[in-house]
Amino acid sequence: MRVLSGITTSGVPHLGNYFGAMRQHVAHQERASEAIYFLADYHSMTSIRDAGERRDFVRTLVLDYLACGLDPERAILFRQSDVPEVCELQWILSTVTPMGLLERSHAYKDKIANGLPVDHGLFAYPVLMAADILLYHADLVPVGQDQKQHLEMTRDIATKFNLAYGEVFVLPEPHILDDVAVVPGIDGRKMSKSYGNTIRMFDDEKALKKSVMAIVTDSTPVEEPKDPGAVVFQLWSLFASPEERREMAERAKRGGLGYGDVKKDLLARLLAYFGPMREKRAALAMQAGLVEEVLAQGAKRARALARPVLEAARAASGLGPAR
Repeated sequence: MRVLSGITTSGVPHLGNYFGAMRQHVAHQERASEAIYFLADYHSMTSIRDAGERRDFVRTLVLDYLACGLDPERAILFRQSDVPEVCELQWILSTVTPMGLLERSHAYKDKIANGLPVDHGLFAYPVLMAADILLYHADLVPVGQDQKQHLEMTRDIATKFNLAYGEVFVLPEPHILDDVAVVPGIDGRKMSKSYGNTIRMFDDEKALKKSVMAIVTDSTPVEEPKDPGAVVFQLWSLFASPEERREMAERAKRGGLGYGDVKKDLLARLLAYFGPMREKRAALAMQAGLVEEVLAQGAKRARALARPVLEAARAASGLGPAR
């Protein structure tokens, strides 16, 4: 079984990235026969306009993945732009992609609804995403419920191509991560770099404390009952056992529990959970050339998988000399 997923290099990873994707990626390298993970720097171009910043985010992501336990010998970790085949396949797929399909994209519609400027990159984003997936004949693509549409669009695009030119592409199966809750940000919205409401797991203790203490709470007095579904409890629950969650919910409903105490315990758990990873990351960051070495090795392996698929698509669609 070949598993594939990607993460956009548009900012420093945070708890939402870790619990929503990175942790599962590390687990899949143990279970899948082949695990492929790419750092989507092409995708980041719809939001990041600073070249140095983009490169810094790639380096940060590689170090974070390695610190979290990803093994580049078992999984393929590579930079999207190191595999040029993906851009050629994007063009090929774009010629069979209906405009109406792209206009139904949630990301595109949300931008339009909010009166924000939309460029061609964002509009064509789903086609590049389809190329990312189809180029490696991925069997399974782990996604959250909010990303399910991306897989459906990829399957639609692959079907359009296969109907036009023959069965070239494997239709990927989505692996919906129902057990992965949307991690709330410190302001109560979904944790997102674009909202500036994140908690970054590899920040130093001072920065982490500042983020945790900024978690939005209401003005309920200490002695009064609290809503166990409040943001601070949701974030605390990420680091608690089922039994601890039950006990905390009961304490919250009884009253006598201050939000400040919950925040202090959350900070302690954050530091303890990511402490060993933070030490490992610091050691990895001292190894000159490590990041580019990992990416070069990953790109070589990824291109070996991608090239035959692209050649099959070219041949089927009549590009280049007849075989």
